[in-house]
Amino acid sequence: MAREETVRGLVNGTIPVRKGEEFDVDRVRQYLQAQMEGLPDEPLEVLQFASGASNLTYLLRIGSWQGVLRRAPFGPLPPKAHDMQREARILSKLNPVFPLAPKPYLFCEDTSVIGSAFYVMERKVGVVLDNAFPPGYLPTPELGRKISNTVVDTLAMLHSVDYESAGLEAFGHPEGFLARQVNGWIERYRRARTDDVPNVDRVMEWLVNHLPESPEPTVIHNDYKLNNMLFDASDLSKVVAVVDWEMATIGDPLMDLAVTLCYWVESEDPQALKDIMPTVTSCGIFITRDEFLQRYSVKSGRDVSNMDFYMVLAYFKLAVILQQIYIRWKRGQTQDARFAAFGTRVNQLVQHAAEIIDRHESEGLV
Repeated sequence: MAREETVRGLVNGTIPVRKGEEFDVDRVRQYLQAQMEGLPDEPLEVLQFASGASNLTYLLRIGSWQGVLRRAPFGPLPPKAHDMQREARILSKLNPVFPLAPKPYLFCEDTSVIGSAFYVMERKVGVVLDNAFPPGYLPTPELGRKISNTVVDTLAMLHSVDYESAGLEAFGHPEGFLARQVNGWIERYRRARTDDVPNVDRVMEWLVNHLPESPEPTVIHNDYKLNNMLFDASDLSKVVAVVDWEMATIGDPLMDLAVTLCYWVESEDPQALKDIMPTVTSCGIFITRDEFLQRYSVKSGRDVSNMDFYMVLAYFKLAVILQQIYIRWKRGQTQDARFAAFGTRVNQLVQHAAEIIDRHESEGLV
């Protein structure tokens, strides 16, 4: 049995659908049968992918056919967030020129089917590297470096896509992108603000006052990290897919790089960061963030000398995302126990961003 397939009857990475996140399985089966040709006339089996704290993702199986359903989370949502139609349309344009992006099959705007809009896409089968190597793989420095290089090179490849030729220009407004990011994430934080967070006002002010000039815009994933990739079970140095495109847009590629680097936790990082972002990259066999940065610079030809700003923004952005989830938990809009600790994590991420500012200023950088 393949490593990425069933474990005790469940597909690796999935769980039974969480309480409160179910939908009418028969209704979905009927809808799929009406919309898609060639589906087996058999019952629909539904499992839920366990990882992720944003959009809800389900594995659908009808006989030998498999697909993945994506829908927005329950409860009130930030404006323009969790737009399933936009995500499906981006994938339909991106997949032909960047096949690592899954192909969407259909989009459903009829909220009576499951209670919200959703889309269904192809299921890419591969190994997810999350907080540890799966059983059966020997983690060696050679393997760690090969995987690392693949992650860097795939990001550089994404950033080389000609988004205008691909018909993706309507999915972003690159002019003034970075300023909108700074102001937008500050505004999102203020709307979701709950507990007192030391240094958060200082971080927000610093970002406003240190805005750099962006390089030429590219397609950016906006949440590109190791566990949003699927790797070949027979060769972990080969990538099968890049998933979770909900925040993809046209914008500053260095922002994409910084988001990736903030998730690329190292063995020497503070324990708080390791706790917030548990990842296999902290085991010591992967390349460092500095090595990642330099390889990306060589592969992409981009100047990466001003990354402190982008790293501060990336950690602040992650803090805001957690804060938006935390306030949903605090208001009782979700019962997911994972989210109770997100308030503490917000504090720790903001503190880490402030420490980057301290180092930047101690080095006499403007």
